[in-house]
Amino acid sequence: MSKAPLRGGLRERLRGSWRVLLKEITAFGLVGAIAFVVQMGLFNYLYYHHHIGPLTANAVGMIVSVAVAYVGNRYLSFSHRARSGLAREAAFFFIINAIAFVFAEALLALFAYPFGFRHDGFVMNVVNVVGIGLGTLFRFWAYKRFVFLAPDRVTGPSADGSAEPVER
Repeated sequence: MSKAPLRGGLRERLRGSWRVLLKEITAFGLVGAIAFVVQMGLFNYLYYHHHIGPLTANAVGMIVSVAVAYVGNRYLSFSHRARSGLAREAAFFFIINAIAFVFAEALLALFAYPFGFRHDGFVMNVVNVVGIGLGTLFRFWAYKRFVFLAPDRVTGPSADGSAEPVER
């Protein structure tokens, strides 16, 4: 038996996997850039123009940017992935973002209050960007793992009630 077809098939599968990953990263980056502009724009607008504290300004910015990111990620970044139900996807998406939000708020609170940089806009912006960056790495991993599933990870009930993969 010749191994050439197997090697060619594996090569094509790997090439296809890299293309999918590149598409996901590129689209996730584009959606993330838009959400970043929304979040930082609202943060700075509220912080500088309305003199709202950094934690409240960040919370408002993050809530709006998460809504933008959900739509973008569902319909652009991970549009090729299996649909496992809007309610399930949205619940996991918002739980993951809540975890990232708590981390970002804790980081901002640390620099704003114990370290005393609450009124230093530059420091608050740098800390916010670092929090968003770390949260972005977590989100990309978590979205692929828990929210927008690969087709072979979606299960549904079979005729006998046990879980089996569902073709989509």
